[in-house]
Amino acid sequence: MTTSTHPLVTEAHRLAAELLAPSAPRVDQDVVPAAHIEEIRRSGILGVSAPRESGGAGAPDGVAREVAEILAGACCSTWFVQTQHHTPVRMLARAAPGLAVRERLLRPLATGELLAGIAYAHVRAHPRVPVRATADRGGVRFDGTVPWYTGWGLNDVMLLAGVTDSDEVVFAFADAREQPGLRASAPMRLVALTAARTVSLTLDGLRVPEEAVVLRTAREEFARVDLPRSTNTTPAVFGLAYAALDLLGARPPSLRRPTACARGWTRSATGRTGSPTTPCRTSTWRSGWHCGRGRTSCCARPRPRRWWPGAAARRAWTAPPNGWRGRRCSC
Repeated sequence: MTTSTHPLVTEAHRLAAELLAPSAPRVDQDVVPAAHIEEIRRSGILGVSAPRESGGAGAPDGVAREVAEILAGACCSTWFVQTQHHTPVRMLARAAPGLAVRERLLRPLATGELLAGIAYAHVRAHPRVPVRATADRGGVRFDGTVPWYTGWGLNDVMLLAGVTDSDEVVFAFADAREQPGLRASAPMRLVALTAARTVSLTLDGLRVPEEAVVLRTAREEFARVDLPRSTNTTPAVFGLAYAALDLLGARPPSLRRPTACARGWTRSATGRTGSPTTPCRTSTWRSGWHCGRGRTSCCARPRPRRWWPGAAARRAWTAPPNGWRGRRCSC
């Protein structure tokens, strides 16, 4: 089955056309409605990468990427809320069978019965430790501040992380609601995606039982695994680019949502790994150009930072300036 004919891709297109895109301007000025999340729950998209034996779709990574592109292009705020869910699902799926928290939460998350959020980006702030985790009476106590948490009021559970005195990162699940030891700020007013219900969390002795812990790992190992995930270009970027070009009318229908180049896959956006991670989207930024002649591509040298965003916006997708140093794609 090709990616474009997968049932979840079809369902994502339906949601985008019938619900997300028509209401996106209103949502962007308000908040992501619970009804949007409910429709995504029913669609099965929350289980796109979850194992079949746990009630998920077990779909290939290419399907998950295309679904993310479609949702982000239709309503980026709704995409941003639901995308938090997939990391906890993958972490539980990789956990050892029989682990208490895996047995309790993987199926409800895979089927969409529960929606998860994430609260661990602060671990990247090393050597600062915004959230400290300490052993406490057969469980783990969390103290500190989570600078931002997306989906507050929509999520059922959160994947929370803290760093111990021995530089170990502890990941555990907690209910996503105010409780003893956990207080949420008012929703933040952000430059973009205010509708995604992002808050900060104050943790003052939040205790979770040991049975809620899903992973303990050295901070250095976390950083090594997390680096490609946090630095590579996400599929949502391409979905937004497609939506922008469609809005500007820059692409004829025959060039909309272009397929990958003949080779199909390229190195990661950072060039740090040799494994195929991202589809080659060489025609994303400039419709009708040869691969390697757009503003950016998998095979072209990036422009100096001064090009973004003002100069690019002023050129409004006109022909490339003289002196473009991109090279022809070898795909």
